[in-house]
Amino acid sequence: MASVHTSARGEAGGAVAGPKGPGAPGGPLEPPERPIAWSMLSRALSVPLILGLVCFLPAVIAAQPGSGVRDTAYWLQLVLTCYAGARLATMILSTRRRLLQGVFWMFVYIAMGVAPFAQVVIGQTPTPMVGPRQDLVTAIAMILVGCAAYDLGALLASRRPLRRRTPSARGSGGGPAVAHPVRLRLLVVLAFAASAFYVLKLGGPAVFFTSRQEINETVAASGVVTEGSNVGSAFIKGFGQVPALLALLFYTRRLATSYRARRTPSTVLVWVALAGLNLVVNNPISNARYWFLTVLMAFVFTAMPSSAAVYRTVLATGVVGALVVFPYADKFRYDDEGQRPAQSASVFEPLVTKDYDQMVMFANTISWVDTRGHTYGRQLAGSGLFFVPRAVWSGKPEDTGVRVGQWMGLRMTNLSAPVWTEFWVDFGATGMIGGMALIGYASARTDRRYALAVTRAGPGPGSVLAIAAPLIAGYTFILLRGPLLQAAGKLAIAALLLLAVATFREQRAARRR
Repeated sequence: MASVHTSARGEAGGAVAGPKGPGAPGGPLEPPERPIAWSMLSRALSVPLILGLVCFLPAVIAAQPGSGVRDTAYWLQLVLTCYAGARLATMILSTRRRLLQGVFWMFVYIAMGVAPFAQVVIGQTPTPMVGPRQDLVTAIAMILVGCAAYDLGALLASRRPLRRRTPSARGSGGGPAVAHPVRLRLLVVLAFAASAFYVLKLGGPAVFFTSRQEINETVAASGVVTEGSNVGSAFIKGFGQVPALLALLFYTRRLATSYRARRTPSTVLVWVALAGLNLVVNNPISNARYWFLTVLMAFVFTAMPSSAAVYRTVLATGVVGALVVFPYADKFRYDDEGQRPAQSASVFEPLVTKDYDQMVMFANTISWVDTRGHTYGRQLAGSGLFFVPRAVWSGKPEDTGVRVGQWMGLRMTNLSAPVWTEFWVDFGATGMIGGMALIGYASARTDRRYALAVTRAGPGPGSVLAIAAPLIAGYTFILLRGPLLQAAGKLAIAALLLLAVATFREQRAARRR
């Protein structure tokens, strides 16, 4: 048994000869290196991948006909696109899986690089730009600076070694967070109860297979929404969806990593029931595309946590999906009468007429701040205190995107507010640089911890981090797009439930295979 255990540790990169090695208590830890076979393959793929992301796609966009002006904004946007493409290629070809960083650069490459570059070339934006052209130049430059700050934060995180928590005497605590078996069962009970209430409140399962418009109208008619406040609807949706997803992820990881769990009928039956529950409350028909993307990505990375092929496939195909599939994935947003026909003469036309308004909204936000001034933490405080009803806090800030849209005089104010703009509105360039550096640092540290959590020498099927990291990675799209006030609700519910389920005590059952 000792030899088998040592072999498993060796495969995970944790077996060492001396007490000061990575596997020793308190010693530095690093994820395992990639096999030589993949290193050879990655070298073969590196040239076409980098050329495709950094050179070919930007060149194809630059060749598109349009009325765009090739001024400073054009060249800055081209630099940003190439920079994000190079960083995304680095994430795909990395010897270690960098989950949160990979998703970050995929978002930046698509939403802040390729799409705005197509808008500059064609000369059309999804949302009108009300300020001078110089504000767009400032916005692109600040996105570049923010990305550099993110990279700096990630670099600083890589310089600091990870250390294993030292378990206290008798295994009473100090180890990595794992799901407490009894609390996990209570989470399953909560998931079914909360989702059942959510479904019944909206009139039954049938409404979840109609359209998002029907869901929103049903929620509005249910009485949980008060005038000027969406706290009630946010809570009923959040608790109707998040516990069901978390319970499914925990049981998916258990089945994916534990041979004993796969041979236990009760565990399999609970997983099947949870899968059916999520098909109702978290399906792509009645939910926003970004939320379903969170569900899908979290499930895939939880079900196949150790697969380098899955990680690279998600990042590589995500670019194609965002350009081709995502703009048309709102088919079920409206009913038949309200459905907007998809008309496109070019594969790049949806990038300038639909969803990708992040860059132009940053420019509009700069114009808005120039006229109103910075809010010095007020907007972020409103996002952090999202759960406070407006009836209690009469001056509670609205979504940043909504406030800017109202200032622009638009009737439709469901606009994006990228995380760069949230920092900019409150604290200007200095706050944005510091905020992005902190995000980069936290992302890199989480990635390294996650890489350890999914190894054979990790905390086992009950690892909380092995669930939290994929969920955060999927939710990163929502957080980066913004506004933060809209995104805070479900994230806070997920964090609360993970804390409630987690324990740092050494659970023998959590390590069983």
